[in-house]
Amino acid sequence: MNLTHLDEKDRPKMVDVSEKKETTRVAIASGQISMSQDAFDAIVTEKTKKGPVLQTAVIAAIMATKQTSNLIPMCHPLNLSGINCDVEEIASLPGFKLTVTAKLTGQTGVEMEALTGVSIGLLTIYDMVKAIDKGMVISNVQLESKTGGKSGEYQRN
Repeated sequence: MNLTHLDEKDRPKMVDVSEKKETTRVAIASGQISMSQDAFDAIVTEKTKKGPVLQTAVIAAIMATKQTSNLIPMCHPLNLSGINCDVEEIASLPGFKLTVTAKLTGQTGVEMEALTGVSIGLLTIYDMVKAIDKGMVISNVQLESKTGGKSGEYQRN
């Protein structure tokens, strides 16, 4: 199997997508953060010292999605047409599931953008509540689905 981020001399390169057809591409990624009941309650009741945790995490996820090419060396700068971020309370953990959807019409996919958004959104939750619980666990950061492009569709089972 040839890795597309290596040239014929095994040097790193950014893939040339100029010959690829533009298609609508959508990627959905998710992840979760589990925490103590005290930390969960502080977030839900908005009683943290650093402000509205979930709203801040959504903004951070959107910002990170847009900045992926500045963080991951081989990612192309993209003209995203849409980013959506949802946060779901999971009282049974206790914790939260964060989902990011990234969309564009272009020559390369948006999986890395969605995954980056999820990661930074969850890290933002951790940062804002770490004074209450340093033992929080970020887990299951994963691609849920993608559409568009040469490799076709992917749906996690």
